[in-house]
Amino acid sequence: MDVSARTSSRAGPEPVLADLRRMGIVAAEETPHLEQLAGGVSSDIWRVELADGPVCYKRALAKLKVAADWRAPIERNAYEVAWFEVVTGIEPEVVPRLLGHDAAAGCFVMAYLDPVAHPLWKAELAAGRVDPAFAATVGDMLGRIHAATAGQPEVADRFRTDEIFHSIRLEPYLEATAEAHPDRAGALHDLVAVTARTRRVLVHGDVSPKNILVGLRGPVFLDAECAWYGDPAFDLAFCLNHLLLKCLWVPDSAPRFLEAFDGLATAYLGQVAWEPVAEVERRTARLLPGLLLARVDGKSPVEYLTTERQRDTVRGMARRFLADPVARLDDLRSAWAGEVGAV
Repeated sequence: MDVSARTSSRAGPEPVLADLRRMGIVAAEETPHLEQLAGGVSSDIWRVELADGPVCYKRALAKLKVAADWRAPIERNAYEVAWFEVVTGIEPEVVPRLLGHDAAAGCFVMAYLDPVAHPLWKAELAAGRVDPAFAATVGDMLGRIHAATAGQPEVADRFRTDEIFHSIRLEPYLEATAEAHPDRAGALHDLVAVTARTRRVLVHGDVSPKNILVGLRGPVFLDAECAWYGDPAFDLAFCLNHLLLKCLWVPDSAPRFLEAFDGLATAYLGQVAWEPVAEVERRTARLLPGLLLARVDGKSPVEYLTTERQRDTVRGMARRFLADPVARLDDLRSAWAGEVGAV
């Protein structure tokens, strides 16, 4: 929910108002001020000004707002709501409060969190404000959520979203990247197979700085559209990937990004009790190069790597470790530090 850029509509589009009225958020005679929030590629998000304060409306899109033809079922919106509901029972302060939901329409309403008190983690990192202690808290909370849902058959039954997860994560990231790098396709397809068959915990699926707010009491997780009962290594690798990539975006802060990488990984792994820690770390270390490569040559490249030199740095590192995988995150971290000159 990026609130840094907005477009304004005085009455708002009728479909949004219809959804709000159907959910009982807005009365029939009310026409609140709506303000569209920019930044997401998979949903339309609006700030709705109610008499007692703003709320946030979110509706899933069938076709994502990227250059590639990337489509996903809108029922993922219901699983995002379900992820919030489950996590509310585990760590209620790390998710926004839900206020309404229309599963058939693919939309819901949640509490609006003011960006002054809850800045976006990505914006903080872009400004060079890298706090390794906060990163460690992200890892710790993510580990707690995974630990609380590990081996829970009722949670597994609620999140049988294999097809959705494939369509919005495994295909656009790893399989699309395999088409761009046919000499690494075998390794990338192996990552898809291992990830798809590993079912251990409730996975968020998009643990990225753009989906985490820096709250007064710690991180607040947003955008759980990819929720799936599966491989915890995906969440860990997905977030660590962003910390590595941002070393190229804000090079002066590269040493701090690597400290944040260490803090997040260490705190997360400290929560692992559902399987041997070494197994989670091994799968994460093998998946991370695939996700690195995906963010330059998959369907959703990061927007801030703007030069071919930056992208080639990622390609060189990722291709090397896809060909010769390692089992320890420290090995990847050390190699990356050498690539970005932050040894």
